[in-house]
Amino acid sequence: MSSDTAVDLVVIGLGPGGEHLATEAAKAGLTVVGVDERLVGGECPYYGCVPSKMVIRAANLLAEARRVGGLAGRAEVSPDWAPVHARIRDEATTDWDDTVAVERLERAGVRFVRGHARLVGTGVVDVDGRRYTASRGVVLNTGTAPAAPPVDGLADTPFWTNREVLRDTTELPASMTVIGGGAIGAELAQAFARFGTRVSLVEMAPRILALEEPAASEVVTTSFAADGIQVLAGASIRSVAHADGRFTVSVTDADGTDLDLDADRLLVAAGRRPNLHDIGLDTVGLDPVARSLETDERMRAGEKLWAIGDITGKGAFTHMSMYQAGIAVRDITGTDGPWASYHAVPRVTYTDPEVGAVGMTEQQARDAGVDVRVGQAPLGESSRGWIHGPGGEGVIVLVEDRAAGHLVGATSVGPMGGEVLSMLATAVHAKVPTAVLREQVLAYPTFHRSVSTALADLD
Repeated sequence: MSSDTAVDLVVIGLGPGGEHLATEAAKAGLTVVGVDERLVGGECPYYGCVPSKMVIRAANLLAEARRVGGLAGRAEVSPDWAPVHARIRDEATTDWDDTVAVERLERAGVRFVRGHARLVGTGVVDVDGRRYTASRGVVLNTGTAPAAPPVDGLADTPFWTNREVLRDTTELPASMTVIGGGAIGAELAQAFARFGTRVSLVEMAPRILALEEPAASEVVTTSFAADGIQVLAGASIRSVAHADGRFTVSVTDADGTDLDLDADRLLVAAGRRPNLHDIGLDTVGLDPVARSLETDERMRAGEKLWAIGDITGKGAFTHMSMYQAGIAVRDITGTDGPWASYHAVPRVTYTDPEVGAVGMTEQQARDAGVDVRVGQAPLGESSRGWIHGPGGEGVIVLVEDRAAGHLVGATSVGPMGGEVLSMLATAVHAKVPTAVLREQVLAYPTFHRSVSTALADLD
């Protein structure tokens, strides 16, 4: 290959959205070069969505078995991590090898290049000394990486992020401290606790899952207590130390009491940083230290430049990356819309109970100046919750724009909360009048039956 190659399109970053976009552009007849210095497929299949949900599925089976008493007899449970690790290694990641993904790309007609890509001007990309000039332009999909808070001593310790905990755990640690009570920290904390690890979770915000409705945080916190997880919300971390194979996390709790948390392992799940450094943003007139890239409704970030995925700041979700990829490829290939709209973005936290949410929370809606009404209902006698028994706890929260007469946000907490969310996501997306939702006949006994009760509570 020559050092300067003319192509139609260069895609930098081949996570789910980048891989999809590159494939579709190639199928449309464009000459496409896809570049990634890491694993093709991105975070999701190797260190995120897929392996973590395998862990959660196994952990929830253990929890269900422990609920047999009082409902169906008696069961004894002996946790074993070996099948989980084997499944992650063999089924999810092929031992963290992306050969299959690379071959899939190349069969679609994409030219794959492994290396670090950097913009060196409009429509021009350098990959470790090889230069590509793209007539259509460049798509950025560089994603995010785990971030670590600036805590005294932390950087000098062998802490785990979501990557190491899912790749390197061959045997269960007896104890673990988790820093961060967002989706990743909460999911993994509960999963390890259900496998028998003694878990402490430290969150600096006043509650875990702080970006969700307070009612959702309350239900999940109660579930965590039942799983034996020590939750320290509203805490500050003074320092972290590692000696003799053990971690000490010194914290001050919400009441001002100083505590030292001692554990075999430390998992840091305190947010993510965008991979926007050293990709040449300054060469195309963009801020090289930006936290995200501003895009228009067609995902354009500049001349001959598109951005999709986590780096757009619209939600670090695989489904968001795929959604934006579809929009960008339509614009690149000259196909008509629809174009980007973010008023009904769904998200799910896979704790038990699951937390599904779409659109705005009550606080977000109020901050946006919306005159809201809020309806709330537990998964109680009006639905399947009480029949389900242990593990059937949950709540539905609806946020209505009073003047417009439709939902602008909703939360579904409970067993399969993410699945129940689908009807609410449709309602928010299509701006279905609340009056029409009230006319709907909902089956009994189901978990989603509580939506009717929450609708009535709006009044």
